[in-house]
Amino acid sequence: MAHRLFEEKYHASIYQKYRIIPPDRVTRLILEYLDKKKGPPHELAVDLGCGTGQNTRLLAPHFQKVVGIDVSECQVEEARAVPGFANVTYRSGPAEELPFPDGSVDLLTAASAAHWFDTERFLKEAARVLKPHGCIALLGYADEFRLYYGSCGDKLNNICAEVKKVSKRYASPQLAASDNRLRVLFEDIPFPDKERIERIPLKMEMTIAAAVGFLESFSYCQTYFKTDPQAAAALLESMRTRLLEEMGVSSPDTKLEFTTDFYCVLACKPQ
Repeated sequence: MAHRLFEEKYHASIYQKYRIIPPDRVTRLILEYLDKKKGPPHELAVDLGCGTGQNTRLLAPHFQKVVGIDVSECQVEEARAVPGFANVTYRSGPAEELPFPDGSVDLLTAASAAHWFDTERFLKEAARVLKPHGCIALLGYADEFRLYYGSCGDKLNNICAEVKKVSKRYASPQLAASDNRLRVLFEDIPFPDKERIERIPLKMEMTIAAAVGFLESFSYCQTYFKTDPQAAAALLESMRTRLLEEMGVSSPDTKLEFTTDFYCVLACKPQ
């Protein structure tokens, strides 16, 4: 069965605020793959485990219609609150039971979500709803990231590693699939035409507050908050304070450099 760990309203709000958006390079990679394998017209894209819609909205300029689906109604409510995307709709539901006719979907995507799906049921449903030569694109990033500011990058990353070591005691086993960049799920895809890109670098500016919020948005950190809210809050406050001290600044709005790697699994349904 699929796993449901992002359903509370507060978690949805920090997810919307702090989760990083897939870089343009990843979106281009997916669209170029779809163009090569299927070609136009691009009528319907479906973004599964859409969360608050960061990836869903990136697809809007390229399809006649985009539908974001998530099991969390709170996540869907956050997504619907973002204006300006007339061809995008959202609905709550599982990735393993899709409300679309056979052979009707051009592209199925999932951003930092596929490791939560029931793989066998999801892949069976994907094969059902995709058009001939329709494509799957599963993207995301592991929780490996690095921070840089002047000459204190190593110290900043040691702080992050210590915080993750404590909070990851509350990680779900399914996160191993994300950490392994969906290697096993890739092997289970029944389509012979498929490929997997392990590392797509991303470098961006991020404030100290956003770096702490990004870590707070992870499922294992939220599980820690449920289990021991005072200890979890103290851990993140300590992280914020230590980052400020190491950087020699007083404002949590101070910007630093954030780097990570995205991965992407691509597959094309046969004729």
